Amino acid sequence: MTTITTRDGTHIFYKDWGPKDGQPIIFSHGWPLSADTWDAQMVFFANNGFRTIAHDRRSHGRSDQVWHNNTMDQYADDLAELIEQLDLHDIILVGHSTGGGEVTRYIGRHGTARVAKIALIGAVPPLMLKTESNAIGLPIDVFDGIRKGTYDNRSQFFKDLTIPFYGYNREGAVISEGIREEFWRQGMMGGLKGQLDSIRAFSESDFHQDLKAFDKPTLVLHGDDDQIVPIGASALSTVKIVKHAVLKIYEGADHGLTQTHQDRFNADLLAFINA
Repeated sequence: MTTITTRDGTHIFYKDWGPKDGQPIIFSHGWPLSADTWDAQMVFFANNGFRTIAHDRRSHGRSDQVWHNNTMDQYADDLAELIEQLDLHDIILVGHSTGGGEVTRYIGRHGTARVAKIALIGAVPPLMLKTESNAIGLPIDVFDGIRKGTYDNRSQFFKDLTIPFYGYNREGAVISEGIREEFWRQGMMGGLKGQLDSIRAFSESDFHQDLKAFDKPTLVLHGDDDQIVPIGASALSTVKIVKHAVLKIYEGADHGLTQTHQDRFNADLLAFINA
C-alpha cells in the first residue's frame, strides 16, 4: 500500500492516480468513509488530465487506527504533510462533509500558498452544533445519538444511516443496494475509537475563522434536501463568510450527491476547475 508517515508516526494511506505532471486534485472524504468513496471522481478527472489523490483519514480506511489525535486540527496537519511530502502545488482541494471541514481547517492552519481552488461539497463548516451564537445548528442530542448508534452496534447503524444519507427515504427514490453495501464496507474498515472521536471533530469544530482565510476561488455545492448536514447551517452560512464563493444548490439532492448525482457533479466540478 502507498502511505506517508506523519511526524507522530501515523501511517496515512493514499491513492495517487493519473498523470504525475497533471494539476493535482486532492479529495477529502466524509465520515465514516474512506478514499474509496472518491474512486469515480478520481477516474473521471484523471481521464481529463488531472493528477488525482485521495487519502484515508487517520483511523479510517487503511490508515493507522490511533487512540489519540483524532481531531480536526490533526486531520488538517495530516493533509498538510501529505501535500508537503508529495511536493504538490497549484492544488484543487475538494472536501465532502467532514472532508470539507478538514480542507477548511487546512486553509486556516496552513494557508493557500499551495492551493489554486477550493470546493466544499455538502460540507460541515461553519459549525454544525447548535450553540448560543449558532441557533440554526443541530442540538447535541443529534450527535449523542450518532455516538450511541456507532458505539452500540455500528454495523447496523451504518446500514441504517445510508437511508437518510442518500435520500432513500424520499418518495420516488430508487434505492441502490450496491451503494448502501459500499458505504457499510468503507465504514467498517475504520477504527471505532477514531470514528467516535471524529463525531466530536465534525460536529463541534468551529470553522468561522478558518473560512475568513479563504482567498482563492471557492465552490460551495450542496443539496437542499441534505438530511445529514442541513444546508442552512452549512453552505448558506459559509457563503456569507466567503463572499466570493460560487454557491451551487442541487434541488432535492441528498448528502451523498457525489454518488447519487455523480455525472452532474463531475461536470459541475470540472467546469468550476476550468473556469
